[in-house]
Amino acid sequence: MAYKEFFLTDSLSVTIYKRRRCRSLRLSIAASGRIRMTIPVWVSYRSGLEFARSRLPWIERHYRLPGLLVHGQIIGKAHHLVLQSAANVVKPIGRVGKSEVIVRYPAHISPTHETVQQVAQRAGMRALRLQARQLLPIRLDELAKREGFRYKSVSVRQLKSRWGSCDSESHIVLSIFLMQLPWDLIDYVLLHELVHTNVHKHGPEFWQQLEKLLPNARSLRKTIRSYQPHMALQ
Repeated sequence: MAYKEFFLTDSLSVTIYKRRRCRSLRLSIAASGRIRMTIPVWVSYRSGLEFARSRLPWIERHYRLPGLLVHGQIIGKAHHLVLQSAANVVKPIGRVGKSEVIVRYPAHISPTHETVQQVAQRAGMRALRLQARQLLPIRLDELAKREGFRYKSVSVRQLKSRWGSCDSESHIVLSIFLMQLPWDLIDYVLLHELVHTNVHKHGPEFWQQLEKLLPNARSLRKTIRSYQPHMALQ
């Protein structure tokens, strides 16, 4: 998918994507703070940028920096974050338990301190990876058997720009950030990749097959656009 990034102001930038199936100009702000525009292929990047600049007052009203990780935050499907001040530690440390991601940090610094947040991010990633490896292959196998699909392998990775992929040999890769999504959207992504084992490109045949499995696929497709692979999703 073709895209370019432009500055709207000294501190705000917008990424403009061209998509063949897009019929209108769409502007959104992701939970990660990324400003995104989708435009039809026949619309110029300059026109897209002019539209985004015309909406700058709306962008400035709704733009928020990515949120900090906070005590009690839900991480995926099985963990929550515990930020714990401790007098006997000299630097932040994190560990992943059965249902908790525990980060202990020196009493003289704040839980919002950069080093605490970095340790929390890394520990949270480990928790998401653990959950994804435990849950996603099982669910993919269930859906494949139920709907009659076959694939060669499944792996879990920290994908930053997509939720999953399927190559021409039916090797499926799934993002650990899927664990941050509701289950109906997880199933949408898994079925999306399973359909790719039969149809590789996003043409009419692909969407017809997916909609046979998920009559509300169009609605789910729109909903998932409001999410981004990002640790701080609530």
